Amino acid sequence: MRKYPALLIALLIAAPAVQAEAPADRAPPPKAPSAMTPTEIKAYNEGLEQTHPYYIKCRKTLEIGSLVKKNRVCYTNEKWREVSAKSNQDARDTAEAMTSKAGTSN
Repeated sequence: MRKYPALLIALLIAAPAVQAEAPADRAPPPKAPSAMTPTEIKAYNEGLEQTHPYYIKCRKTLEIGSLVKKNRVCYTNEKWREVSAKSNQDARDTAEAMTSKAGTSN
């Protein structure tokens, strides 16, 4: 049982050294990430951790009505969180509206 506190102390001592090597904060991307080329995105993300708020992630989505065409959607982590929260809130609002209407009809 004495090994765990020593391990925890070792991790706490090593953690500031890891954080010191992290790159300084950057400004947001100069233009919309979806308008950037993959090469520009790769250059911008160079040296950023994948969890950094300005790290750009891209996803491909199927275009409605097409079997093969895909759209590339790129946002920063910060914007992905906003998009996700908005989508979740919209889904909750829709579900609530459906359940409230279903309960009032006879």
